Amino acid sequence: MAWTYNSKYPSIDDLIRRSKSRIPRFAFEYMDGGCNEDVNLRKNTEEIRQVELQPYYLREYTPTSLKTELFGHTYDAPFGISPIGLQGLIWPKAPEILAAAAFRHNIPFILSTVSTASIETISKITEGRAWFQLYHPADEAVRDTLLERAAAAEVPVLVLLSDVPTFGYRPRDIRNGLAMPPRMTFKNILQIMSRPEWALRTLFHGQPAFETMKPYMPKGMNMKQLGLFMNRTFSGRLSEDRVKKIRDKWKGKLVLKGVASSEDTEMAIRLGLDGIIISNHGGRQLDAGQSTIHSMDKIVDNHKGMIRIMMDSGIRTGPDIARTLASGAEFAFLGRTFMYGVSALGNEGGDHVIGSLKTQLQQVMDQVCCSQVDRLPEHLIRPD
Repeated sequence: MAWTYNSKYPSIDDLIRRSKSRIPRFAFEYMDGGCNEDVNLRKNTEEIRQVELQPYYLREYTPTSLKTELFGHTYDAPFGISPIGLQGLIWPKAPEILAAAAFRHNIPFILSTVSTASIETISKITEGRAWFQLYHPADEAVRDTLLERAAAAEVPVLVLLSDVPTFGYRPRDIRNGLAMPPRMTFKNILQIMSRPEWALRTLFHGQPAFETMKPYMPKGMNMKQLGLFMNRTFSGRLSEDRVKKIRDKWKGKLVLKGVASSEDTEMAIRLGLDGIIISNHGGRQLDAGQSTIHSMDKIVDNHKGMIRIMMDSGIRTGPDIARTLASGAEFAFLGRTFMYGVSALGNEGGDHVIGSLKTQLQQVMDQVCCSQVDRLPEHLIRPD
């Protein structure tokens, strides 16, 4: 295989075990958990893995290529890194580590508005190739400033987040007193003391903060005030009118993330958006919803070719990527897998996960005799 990875940790379960041993429990549970009873968190992956592929062993075969064109850029693989909030809480400098790895491997990295690195920092690391996910602020002046900063940073793709009209009910985070910074209960202090490398690195790099949002935050806020500020700032539910205003202002590619219905897809097409990411926020928002792979079925049937269709949530491995692309997605995004990697292996985590995913995906494609990513749907076994 052409791509290297750490052979001590060949599977995602290996990364999860090591991650658990290296970071405090409150940080791991924030990363790993869903909402309510984690029903949709589990369904996402379980139902992706119900997808089966048909091999054609005697077909004439040419060497496999993972290269995939998306929005005028040819990426070296058909997957990218999903936006995740509070990344630096999980592992110090996580967004910077992952953005650098994505740039080296020529895959897209999406920065969240509420991650712990700024638009400007990530743009510099990626030479202007990183995408930016916008949580729509309640204040239109803040929205416009964020759009101006993204344009100045040469962000090629703006991703509008649609699936957080409210914050999910997450029992683990409530029990852990998760805030930014985390509430220093005796239990949390003991967890930090039991993870000395995480603690020392956090001390060295400094307390993680919402770097992109810093210019809009009053100074000297305590944790309670910070929480109230963030709740007020991001109470801006998306609407057709708000999407239209952003389409009018943003001159680059525009993608709607969190799509779960044909109705929202039709609106995105009508307003001239360039793509959608079918997503349920990794199962962190609505436990009573469909899995992403099931939401995608109808959207692909009705709208394939009318808008670029991508998917995230529940995708963990190379075979999962293959199943997702065979089901009709043109590109896949993964979040937790990359965070398991960076929290398990630090600076090597991004390169390790990308290399491992490329290797796994190429093996699947070689095995089913599929030479190009866009031909994976030919191998989908449709249920009777």
